[in-house]
Amino acid sequence: MSTKVLALLEKYEERILGQSTNLRLLLSAILAGGHVLLEGVPGTGKTATVRTLANLLGGQFNRIQFTPDLLPSDITGSVIYNVKEGSFETLKGPIFTNILLADEINRTPAKTQAALLEAMEERQVTIQGTTYPLSEMFFVVATQNPIEFEGTYPLPEAQQDRFLFKLLIDFPTFEEEKDVLKNVIENNFETSAIEPVLDMEEFLKARQEIMQTTVNDSVLEYIMTIVSRTRETEAIRYGASTRAAIAIGKAAQAWAFLDGRDYVTPDDVKIVAKPSLRHRIQLAPHVELEGGFVDQVIEELVGSVPVPR
Repeated sequence: MSTKVLALLEKYEERILGQSTNLRLLLSAILAGGHVLLEGVPGTGKTATVRTLANLLGGQFNRIQFTPDLLPSDITGSVIYNVKEGSFETLKGPIFTNILLADEINRTPAKTQAALLEAMEERQVTIQGTTYPLSEMFFVVATQNPIEFEGTYPLPEAQQDRFLFKLLIDFPTFEEEKDVLKNVIENNFETSAIEPVLDMEEFLKARQEIMQTTVNDSVLEYIMTIVSRTRETEAIRYGASTRAAIAIGKAAQAWAFLDGRDYVTPDDVKIVAKPSLRHRIQLAPHVELEGGFVDQVIEELVGSVPVPR
């Protein structure tokens, strides 16, 4: 099974250029059963990145453009009266899918955001008093635009904690961007040409395999020390929760699996620590005033923790 997952990753990197680390982290998140908050300026391929992953997995993909007038029922679904049949029927919303792209989640009010986040946590949706389970393979990627904050509703820190990772999509290098331009002009990126590498059943089996990846006591202690330090350092106002430690552990298992190993190393923890923590901690006011960045603080913190041997 690991061979097929690695083939999927290789195909993924062929289709989406210039984002190799983020693609691996995105795949690690879905393998770990988590969700991802994706931040990047418009035009950097966020939608294409998620749609391509859905196609490679052979899963159903839905996209919701979040707007200020979007209602919770626009996501979850509603009950309508069918005049022809003379009865009420339930219309399920776009949340009933395998991979959901919640585009610009910070453009919609808190009530609508909460409807999505509740479904992410509970893996079920209630429509007019009736509860419907979501697919076992349910993965949400919510995007945020780091510019143009007018008319936005920032996600509260407690709700950001629901996401396994926060990934930052940056511009590719000059040569990578040139390759993207060339492929688009030559029409080499037709979405219809993407053949699934795995089906949903095989992917769920891969998830089960990942749960068997060994995390020994020294690595567990390493993870907990990193998380504990976020609560002790003066540079951080609010440290990470227990959910952050669980996120790092699960993500490290997935990263090790993609590396072809059945055990987690401290290096795996270092790689997944930043995307697991950057949305879960708040910098102290004096650090922000001095121009400090979350990623910089996390790097210094992780670097200060002795690595187990």
